[in-house]
Amino acid sequence: MIRFKIVLATVFLFSFINANAQQSQRLINNWEFLKSDLGGIWEAMRPTKPGSSESVPIWSKVTLPHCFNAEDAVDPDVNYYQGPGWYRINLKIENPYINGRTILHFEGAGQKTQVYVYNTKVAEHVGGYDEWTADITDAVAAFKKDTSFAKRFANQIPIAIRCDNSRDLEMIPSDLSDFNVYGGIYRYLNLDYQPQLSIDKVFALAQVDAEGKQGTLKISSRFYNPKSIQNAVVDITVKDPQGKIIGNSQKELKSFKIEEELSLMTIKKPILWSPEIPNLYSVEVKVNQNGETATQTEKIGFRNFEFVKKGPFKLNGKRLLLRGTHRHEDHAGVAAAMTEDMIRTEIQMMKDMGVNFIRLGHYQQSRIVLNLCDSLGILVWEEIPWCRGGLGGPIYQAQAKRMLTNMIEQHYNHPAIIIWGLGNENDWPNDFTTFDESKIRAFMSELNDLSHHLDKTRMTAIRRCDFCKDIVDVYSPSIWAGWYRGIYTEYKEISKKEFDSVDRFLHVEWGGDSHAGRHSESPDDALSKVKKAGNGDEREGDASLYGGSARVSKDGDWSESYICNLIDWHLKEQETMPWLSGSVYWPFKDFSTPVRPDNPVPYMNQKGVVERDFTKKEAYYVFQSYWANSLMAHIYGHSWPVRWGEKGEARMVKVYSNADEVELFLNGKSHGVKKRNSQDYPAAGLRWMVNYQEGKNELKVIAKRGKKTVTDNITQEYQTAKWGAPAKLTLQEIADADGKITIEAKLLDANNVLCLDAKEYVYFGVTGDGKLIDNQGTSSGSRKVQLYNGRAVISLFTNGGKSIISVKSDGIATAFLNL
Repeated sequence: MIRFKIVLATVFLFSFINANAQQSQRLINNWEFLKSDLGGIWEAMRPTKPGSSESVPIWSKVTLPHCFNAEDAVDPDVNYYQGPGWYRINLKIENPYINGRTILHFEGAGQKTQVYVYNTKVAEHVGGYDEWTADITDAVAAFKKDTSFAKRFANQIPIAIRCDNSRDLEMIPSDLSDFNVYGGIYRYLNLDYQPQLSIDKVFALAQVDAEGKQGTLKISSRFYNPKSIQNAVVDITVKDPQGKIIGNSQKELKSFKIEEELSLMTIKKPILWSPEIPNLYSVEVKVNQNGETATQTEKIGFRNFEFVKKGPFKLNGKRLLLRGTHRHEDHAGVAAAMTEDMIRTEIQMMKDMGVNFIRLGHYQQSRIVLNLCDSLGILVWEEIPWCRGGLGGPIYQAQAKRMLTNMIEQHYNHPAIIIWGLGNENDWPNDFTTFDESKIRAFMSELNDLSHHLDKTRMTAIRRCDFCKDIVDVYSPSIWAGWYRGIYTEYKEISKKEFDSVDRFLHVEWGGDSHAGRHSESPDDALSKVKKAGNGDEREGDASLYGGSARVSKDGDWSESYICNLIDWHLKEQETMPWLSGSVYWPFKDFSTPVRPDNPVPYMNQKGVVERDFTKKEAYYVFQSYWANSLMAHIYGHSWPVRWGEKGEARMVKVYSNADEVELFLNGKSHGVKKRNSQDYPAAGLRWMVNYQEGKNELKVIAKRGKKTVTDNITQEYQTAKWGAPAKLTLQEIADADGKITIEAKLLDANNVLCLDAKEYVYFGVTGDGKLIDNQGTSSGSRKVQLYNGRAVISLFTNGGKSIISVKSDGIATAFLNL
């Protein structure tokens, strides 16, 4: 029998509304936007004729999701905009329910938001990553009563929304958090029609023992009932992953009280959820009142997990090595305003790489992300944005607690989530005049207690705050072996030392930056300058490219070649660490940050294995070769058009593959078959020393696993000519398709030899009808960018006209190209 609890919520502004509203639509089109503040709400509402001299300020047409900082976050010449911005729209509102509620459901908006119906403020919210709602029912009714208003706005309802991402020390996250604190309605906004009585939340707790023999399902509900409706019937239906009904019940409610009546359903041998087979049950809750029905359906999964004390991680009673990465909500051309298709593409790319775990850094993310993790089988650490800067006062702390509560309640049912993150780098001062470790410890304890009170089934965790590591369930120290500290061959030794210092250890954040398209014949040279560290922690100032002790982050070449070596070493070592719960590479995709203006792509953290536009770097395939199940093979160097060396000098060719054996062909000649051995570093033994011919070379591999075969091939030039000091720049068109032209700049010496180690910044410009495709935060989408092996590319739209493209570099004559 199913028993359940009923909890009544009678608040005007409530934090969450179900995803299955009876009538719901995304509000995407017909918006206008103003990137500044207004003198008052009337400036958004006053009627003006198009082209009138009174039509100021000038609004622009946009679609949602929309971010203030779609381009300026990575504009090399400006600080990104932090301030207010306004959105407005006229909506036709026709609620089909008798006395129904009309709701604006925000999936996320940054960072402080106010909602107006005509000139009446109906709601406000602080926190850029929560879901929240504004009930506009009463304000809409009041507006409709005035017939002059209705006529003026053609029987539509004027809505205005003010978002503000201004700097505010008493708001999390800190502006020093190494990611942009974006502004705008950058997640979906929905118009929901609800009956008088609807469902706020359903909490469905699915639990199972480690052997998978016995499962329980507890269900509770919270209703939205602003008019204190009485007498309703609630139906609960539970279906297994095949859609078969395994539980059904009905209960008549005479009145609604805030009380807990626990429901409990016993399920023998439930079908388990795992990364390999992410089986999902469904729980449907319907509330029926006076002939109207509100429905909410939640997906749940049965899984048992354990971080073994002084040991590894177990899922459903078996050891599982967590193979993870991180996700920031950030993308080329849109910043935080990623569409559902973009999000789906990104999470699928992670799954295809072999990921079974994601840490969502450093804030609650879209429900779309969590739904995909549930359905694809990816475990999750999700955290609140208490990140760097110290600890603020009561307002600051109240927001942190509120966001933790929202995150847990809103994502409570997702089987993918196993960890609630309470903070990141909270040992990093700077926002306040005092930095008090004891107060940070006390507040961390409050958050830890709150998390366990709201959800007793999941772990708590933080990263990098050693003086709080005893408070949470799982701790991740800072280990950046081979980047910010030491050399990467210290990784296992440092990790074991840190593992021994805590009860439950998980290594999140490791890796290093790589400038996409830059490669090296001797990538590990910088390691000769670096001393063994004995620890791998990054410290304040380590991200700087200037000063301090020798470190690869400052003294290395930032090549894809080096990062592939570092990752390769880490992954082969992890296969020999039976005590390791897992590791989580930082991050999956390059993302923008205001604190790194001097990077090869300005204002970009370039540690991703894909670029900000989903272009895969070579490192993606290193991970695939260790983690992916589908057969793959990838010759290193698809983005390395020209290699160099002496005539007749042997050069290493590496192949990243999960095949049993691989055969390499150079210019049609076989160089033999190699068998894969993960402990034969580098490239798991799939490497050959070959002699390139001068000029063009064709490489091909055939990889086999059992009866399955895959191939890969690339073309590379081999340059033996030596180059001198850079002397001149050239520009040439290398592609032209559908009005989009791609231009390549090269830096040559006085004898026209390509300077293959050149790293100078170059600056692209355009005059005429064309428009550069820049401010993308990619190596091929920035008008200011460091060269990669003496070259750089950028594209432009011709707009059907003529243009002059320029490229310059300090101390080098500007080059021009007529298009």
